[in-house]
Amino acid sequence: MSYDFTGHSKTRFLADAFPDDSAFHALTGSSASSLENELRMNFSAGSGAWTFDTAWQLYAGYGDRIELGRELAGTALPGIGHLPSDDRRLMNLTDVMQDDGKLVALHRLDRLAVTFARDKLVVRAGRQAITWGNGLAFTPMDIVNPFDPTAIDTEYKAGDDMLYVQYLRSNGDDVEFAQVFRRDPVTGDATSDVATTAAKYHGFVGETEYDLLLARNYGETTIGIGGNRSLGGAVLHGDVVWVDTPSGGRFQVVANLSYSWTWGGKNVSGLVEYYFSAFGQHAGHYDLAGLAGNPELIGRLQRGESFTLGRNYLVAGLGIEMTPLWMLTPNLFANLDDGSALMQLVTRRSLGDNTEFLAAVNLPIGPGGTEFGGIEAGVPGVYLSTDFSLFAQFAWYF
Repeated sequence: MSYDFTGHSKTRFLADAFPDDSAFHALTGSSASSLENELRMNFSAGSGAWTFDTAWQLYAGYGDRIELGRELAGTALPGIGHLPSDDRRLMNLTDVMQDDGKLVALHRLDRLAVTFARDKLVVRAGRQAITWGNGLAFTPMDIVNPFDPTAIDTEYKAGDDMLYVQYLRSNGDDVEFAQVFRRDPVTGDATSDVATTAAKYHGFVGETEYDLLLARNYGETTIGIGGNRSLGGAVLHGDVVWVDTPSGGRFQVVANLSYSWTWGGKNVSGLVEYYFSAFGQHAGHYDLAGLAGNPELIGRLQRGESFTLGRNYLVAGLGIEMTPLWMLTPNLFANLDDGSALMQLVTRRSLGDNTEFLAAVNLPIGPGGTEFGGIEAGVPGVYLSTDFSLFAQFAWYF
């Protein structure tokens, strides 16, 4: 029997500043901030073909940003942070110890799975995470708990309760299957209407890799095809996903080009990505009344499957290795339909063998009524807008 125990402690400060015409200003004043602490302990034990994995999290936060998040919970507004919840998961492994005023504290199991693995077969049951697709910022083929494209700390993806199977063929191709079990958050019943059943085939044709996806996700059929290949010194990735919704078929498309080079003696990597979503609103219809007429988009926002309101986006980013221990990453997320954008500057600095500092500033660009400038709040001259937001985190690993 072999054992492995690792973990981390993270302390982060978050702050948002709001203009005078922001609806958030009326709720919390000109700014909202919070101080948060997270402890994560990962434990695994293995013997032969069997492995047991678990991860326990302890989280506590304090500040008026906690109060604001509680007031806005359930509104499905992009960028509104929500506490970890098992309302939709099969197993309730989250215990909220305190959730009142400016204080919240909870602990939960984010991983709890048993794995059987042989040379060509992996079977895993329990709370775990999977990541599919070829998008680097937007990931329409990643239908189980995708990351927000603007997320800063993406070290761990939230787990879901599922059965996962992978079979490796002798030619190098592989087949993956996932059955995600969920409960209806209203009735508490575990039904097929809220579950995900998905199969993905990953194969090779010469130097090109491809993915084929067939899934039934929240009662909707999803079909996807994607892949990647080298293009000169760059790498081209892309996915096309079609979803059969009650109101008709909807397409999502993502395509990106990534390239690495040396610039001024520094290692640099660049990314350009285009994303289209037929679920999004047409430009100028981002007000709350307009969004209410698009229940398919609202449902995806509430479930954490989508994070934007529009249809056409362009992402550009650079990863600049300032020193071997310091990475600087400027990003731009642009809504091509209304001309608004989000500028993001991320810095990551290793402070030692077991410590790291991560920070970011987000600056929205655009007038009121646009997605990033702030959508209309239903009151004339009032918008759901921010001036800027800050993120600063110190992490210690053990």
